Amino acid sequence: MKKNNKLKMLIGLILVVIITAACCYFIKPLMNKINFGLDLQGGFEVLYEVEPLKEDEDLTQDMLYSTYKSILKRIDVLGVSEPEITIEGDNRIRVKLAGITNAEDARNTISSTAVLSFRDYNDNLLMTSDVLGGQAKVTKDEYGKPAVSLNIKDTDTFYEVTKKVKNMTNNIMVIWLDYDEDVDSYTKEKNTCGSSSSHCLSAATVNKAFASDVIIQGNFSKEEATSLVELINSGALPTKLTEISSKTVEASFGEDSLNKTLFAGIIGIILVIILMITIYRFSGFIAGIGLIIYTFLSFLIFYLINGVLTLPGIAAMLLGIGMAVDANVISFERIKENLLIGKNLNESYEIGNKSSFTSIIDANVTTIIAAIIMFILGQSSVKGFATMLIINIIVTILIMVYLVKYILKYFVKTGFFDNKLGIFIGINKKKIKKEKEIQIPYQKLDFVHNQTKFIAFTLILFLIGIISYIITGANYGVDFSGGTSITINTTTDVSNINDYLIENDYHIEKENRTSQDVSLTLSEVLNKDEINNLTKILKEDYKLDSNIYVVSKVVKQELVKNAIKSLIIASIGIIIYVAIRFRFNYAISGIIALIHDVAFTFLFFAIFKIQIDSIFIAGILTIIGYSINDTIVTFDIIRENYKNKYKNNIKNPKDLDDLVNISIRRTLFRSILTTVTTIIPVIVLMVFGSKEILNFNISLLVGFIAGVYSSIFISNMIWLKLEKRRISKPKKNKENDEIQELKVRGINC
Repeated sequence: MKKNNKLKMLIGLILVVIITAACCYFIKPLMNKINFGLDLQGGFEVLYEVEPLKEDEDLTQDMLYSTYKSILKRIDVLGVSEPEITIEGDNRIRVKLAGITNAEDARNTISSTAVLSFRDYNDNLLMTSDVLGGQAKVTKDEYGKPAVSLNIKDTDTFYEVTKKVKNMTNNIMVIWLDYDEDVDSYTKEKNTCGSSSSHCLSAATVNKAFASDVIIQGNFSKEEATSLVELINSGALPTKLTEISSKTVEASFGEDSLNKTLFAGIIGIILVIILMITIYRFSGFIAGIGLIIYTFLSFLIFYLINGVLTLPGIAAMLLGIGMAVDANVISFERIKENLLIGKNLNESYEIGNKSSFTSIIDANVTTIIAAIIMFILGQSSVKGFATMLIINIIVTILIMVYLVKYILKYFVKTGFFDNKLGIFIGINKKKIKKEKEIQIPYQKLDFVHNQTKFIAFTLILFLIGIISYIITGANYGVDFSGGTSITINTTTDVSNINDYLIENDYHIEKENRTSQDVSLTLSEVLNKDEINNLTKILKEDYKLDSNIYVVSKVVKQELVKNAIKSLIIASIGIIIYVAIRFRFNYAISGIIALIHDVAFTFLFFAIFKIQIDSIFIAGILTIIGYSINDTIVTFDIIRENYKNKYKNNIKNPKDLDDLVNISIRRTLFRSILTTVTTIIPVIVLMVFGSKEILNFNISLLVGFIAGVYSSIFISNMIWLKLEKRRISKPKKNKENDEIQELKVRGINC
């Protein structure tokens, strides 16, 4: 029998090793196939506001979609392999071009919208590009110079317009490319019309009405004529594009960020696995195997959905590692509880997994609520973070709940560990007692008795934070203040660059220096020409790489609005879910604890003047989704004890005190451990990862610490007060008392 057990054990280990080796072997080629975002390989991102060409015209969805398709064609000209083009709201299009080496060319190609217009001598609009049809072609004019041939589709309109121009005093029809009514005028540019520096392409005298094709003649080189043809053929846009936000990332920044973040990821995974093996021995080893499979499967799903991996996406991946381990910690602690009262391994394993299942599902559902809100209302990198977080939660349930459970069940069934509980799950045989009830640890800790001290300590911290915020305010990034952020890849003195900016009438609001670079914040919103010029000067004159991030006032207002909306909707979603799963007073207690965590994190950033930007909101929403996890685990034990020990009927308030104390003691170790396994990857990212997500990781670290504190000392005490008030109310009749908890078959029962 023993030989048979050893054989099964050996077969199981071989299979586990093969699966793990396969995941490790294939993860590198898989990573090579995944599309990296511009923050990991450099590139260019721009947000356009789309407006109709005619002032008296309304923008339609057809116009917006036609513009989207035209931009897509233009990007094909650039040869970008995996562009991201998304329509945001009713009048915006975001373009991300990762890996692009020349941001200036990319910007010019996209924003040179190739809107051809036909105007008279006085700049009045005669026709738009709607009259064109077929493909523009490079040809030669009568002197053999390069020219552009336009095919006329609407010959009737063209005939009527040329007939009208023929009879004008100044019978000249001017062809413009991207005419700007605030700048362009034929009377100013007629001497430069046809030159490469002018938007005026051609001006012809119209002596008769005609309906044939048109040749644009100018001082074009062959390359200029070819470029113009490509732009026209990529689709003359039916709209006008205004750049309201942009970001450029040099390739050197992106590669450095990628290498650092991947290294941090490997270190984080190794440390979490070591911790799990140290505490739970063989079970921790299998959980570690689950983590490796989890990591591989998460990246595989991300690849299959053609996702674009960004720095926040990798951060979500590493955060998910800690959250995935939570599921195992909850199950393992439940198994140990049953082993400690003398149950055999097989029985303890079944009971532990069954009793922990609802806590795990509840914890992950609350996180996925926050992730969905981020995905719907978030923009750019926040949306990418949310996508990876949603994938992580799904994979957590598949791998860490089901797969790890069945792998461990196989080893339990071999019988090999029946008398080796220390090796299996790190349990000390001397602590096993033949008792009917689960042993409660930390008997000397009286949380309820000391609740006033905890609340007073919390209030003092908040008072300090609020006073500091009132006096000095917070350090808002350009996402929330508007303006331009310039990150320069240097550790040397930048006073000469500051002098250049000041001489050119730019206002430097802030200067932040790290061990790797310098960040300057300008109050001005730079336009595309200013960005291109500044990037060129930093590159050529100062030999420095730079990232330039521009946020207009319009985008700033929307970010602030979406941030507030996200927080409110996420909180309401969690309240509703917890109220359905538990009772309404649990939901109120949990949400107050979440407000505590969010406020504490915000005030921490305000006191230490850490910059608050758009990714900070993703951090706050993650804190909301994750922080409720520990609270729910304790609530689940409270509900279980309430039902089993008191039959859902407590009349003496003193019994409620005991109930809360017992429940906190039972969950104290797992609450601290699950937080530790989650903050390990966060700390590793802070130490070894990219500085671009440093503030994001700081928000998670502070929020998670605040979360474990509030789940132990805040939420339970608030629930206690609300429950005491509830049971002290006079009951009208038995029927009404029974309908205190919403019963959903298969969930509560």
